Amino acid sequence: MTNEKMLESLKEAVVRFDINNIRILAENSLKKGTSAYEAVINGMAKGMEVVGQKYQSGEYFLPELVMAGETFKEGMKVFGPHLKPSEVGAQGRIVIGTVEGDLHDIGKNIVASMIEAAGFEVHDLGVDITAARFVDKAKEVGADVVAMSALLSTTFPHMREVIDAIKKSRINSKTLLGGAPLNTEIAKSIGADGYGKDAVEGANICKQWAAKKN
Repeated sequence: MTNEKMLESLKEAVVRFDINNIRILAENSLKKGTSAYEAVINGMAKGMEVVGQKYQSGEYFLPELVMAGETFKEGMKVFGPHLKPSEVGAQGRIVIGTVEGDLHDIGKNIVASMIEAAGFEVHDLGVDITAARFVDKAKEVGADVVAMSALLSTTFPHMREVIDAIKKSRINSKTLLGGAPLNTEIAKSIGADGYGKDAVEGANICKQWAAKKN
């Protein structure tokens, strides 16, 4: 199989949610001499772009985003150890988590996969994350963006706590919010720099910020 066909196979595996074969394809691509970086960026990440387009056009829905994200992550288990430090997070560093008081993680997980596919180094803190943990991690990794997810409107005060703590700490990180109960107006009122109505938009906002910074 030529290098071009190998990359196309990796892309299609993500588009078709072929989680059972993605590891085999990934391992074969490395054996054939394809670099891990090229396989991720020009193979699997291209698949995530297609998935995002299909979601925005209404052809794919939330379950498809979940399956594509899981397929991408399965491939990254193979490619991750082979990526050079300079290749990881070429677009920037993102700290992401579900805020304190909320245990939902499906949306966060999808966003994390989309952002990672866009070339960012992602630090996923998990769920029920306090302001202090967000700030500590952002300081530790030099985060360009701190992304917060929530499905409960009762967590809005905790989102504000995180944003206020970041400002007080003078961390040079933009804040991005996402989740069903939010909208642009609420995000602005809380003090966030941005709001993504879904995973695809969230990833696009991160890419736009990275482009302006670079």
